[in-house]
Amino acid sequence: MAERLDTPKESRRTWVPRFQRDPDAVGRVAEAFARFMGTGRFLLYMTGFVIVWVTINAVGLFGLRWDPYPFILLNLFFSVQASYAAPLILLAQNRQDDRDRVSLEQDRQRAERNLADTEFLAREIAALRIGLSEVATRDFVRSELRNLLEELTAEREDARGEHDGATADGPADTARR
Repeated sequence: MAERLDTPKESRRTWVPRFQRDPDAVGRVAEAFARFMGTGRFLLYMTGFVIVWVTINAVGLFGLRWDPYPFILLNLFFSVQASYAAPLILLAQNRQDDRDRVSLEQDRQRAERNLADTEFLAREIAALRIGLSEVATRDFVRSELRNLLEELTAEREDARGEHDGATADGPADTARR
């Protein structure tokens, strides 16, 4: 019978826990190894190891000489170390390249957003400048009010002059004639 997709599967209980493989575990170990191999501490440890190895095998301290003069075993250790170090360093570099690529993409997107924001703000500032050129400034309003006041004063004086003239030629003057 085919299993139905709309019902959950029964949970299986096992006595042995399942091993969850972390795909980044090897990468993290490779980065830690490459980071350690690039330090002065590693060079100091390696130099000390080689000095002790050569001293014990050349002089024969404590009666030990497991690797005589050409130091074939030491050379084998270095070869094994190099054969593991090179791929681990390359793996660490690849992971760093991936992080750099993601970071570069995020920087590019951030730069595009900043450019869009800057262009928007420039358009807004231009619109405000255009709008402000159409808005009356304080000096413009003052000059317009001054002109209106002068016009009103002139009209009032004209009206007073006509009114004074009308009273001189008004009904009292016509009665005298």
